[in-house]
Amino acid sequence: MTYREKLMETRQRLKEAGVEEWKTDAWLLFSAASGLSRSRYLLDEDKPFPKEKEETLGQMATRRAKREPVQYLLGEQDFYGRPFRVEPGVLIPRQDTEVLVEEALKGLAPGSRVLDLCTGSGCILVSILCEGKGLAGTGTDISPKVLALAKENAERNGAHADFVQGDLFENVEGTYDLIVSNPPYIPTGDIEGLMPEVRDFEPHLALDGSGDGLSFYRRIAAEGQDYLSDGGKLYLEIGNTQAREVCGLLEAEGWEHINVRKDLAGNDRVVCARKRE
Repeated sequence: MTYREKLMETRQRLKEAGVEEWKTDAWLLFSAASGLSRSRYLLDEDKPFPKEKEETLGQMATRRAKREPVQYLLGEQDFYGRPFRVEPGVLIPRQDTEVLVEEALKGLAPGSRVLDLCTGSGCILVSILCEGKGLAGTGTDISPKVLALAKENAERNGAHADFVQGDLFENVEGTYDLIVSNPPYIPTGDIEGLMPEVRDFEPHLALDGSGDGLSFYRRIAAEGQDYLSDGGKLYLEIGNTQAREVCGLLEAEGWEHINVRKDLAGNDRVVCARKRE
C-alpha cells in the first residue's frame, strides 16, 4: 500500500466512524505516524508505506475512531501561537479561550502579578506571562497531576511561574493585580449531551460547574476581591449563555466596571470586573 492509499484508508475509517473533522484528523495522525510533512508527502505519495509504521498509524486511527480527541493522541495542542502538551486528565485548550488572554493583556502594566485559577494545562497563565513584560504569575489547580503538566508547559515555553495545589483560593497567599480563570461551567445535567470527544474523554472535574454551572463563579465573586490589590481586575471565561447570571453574581458582591466581551463567533465569552474602591 502506498502513502497515498494509506492516507485515503485512514480518512475513510474516520469518516465511517462519524468523526466530524475526518480529513484534518486523518492527515494529523498520518503525518505523526509517517513523519512526513505535506511537501514531503507530495514527493513520496506513490512510494510504499513502511510496514514498521503501519501498527502505529492503525492504533492511532482506532483510538480516534472511538472518538478519543486527536490532541490526546498527538500529545499537543497549540494555543496563542505556542505548543502545549496535553494528555488524558487535562482539559484541551480551546481557541475561544484566547479571547480571555487578549482581554487580560490589555492595560496590564509591566511588573504586575497574575493569578490563574483552575490553570489546567497552564495555557492561559503561560501565554499572559510570555506576552506581557516583567510579569509574575501563579497558577492553582486541585489536581497535582495537572499542575505537573502546567509546570512542564511553563518551562517549555520559557515562562517563570509558580504553581499551587488547591481548590480555587486554597493555599493562595498575598494579593495580585489580575485574576483570570476558565473554571468548570457546564451544568451537570448538560454533560451527557456533549460530543463524545468531550463527554467520554476530557476530565469532568474541569467541566462540571454543578447544577446550574455557576458554582465556581459564586465562589470567585465572593472571595476574589480579598486576593486583589487596589484597582485589581478579574477576567472570567463563561459559557455563551451565562453572561447575565455571572454579571449579576459579581454585582451582588460589589464588583465594579462589570462588562462582557465576545469571541470571534460573536458569542459572549469573557466577563471583566474591577475590585471595588
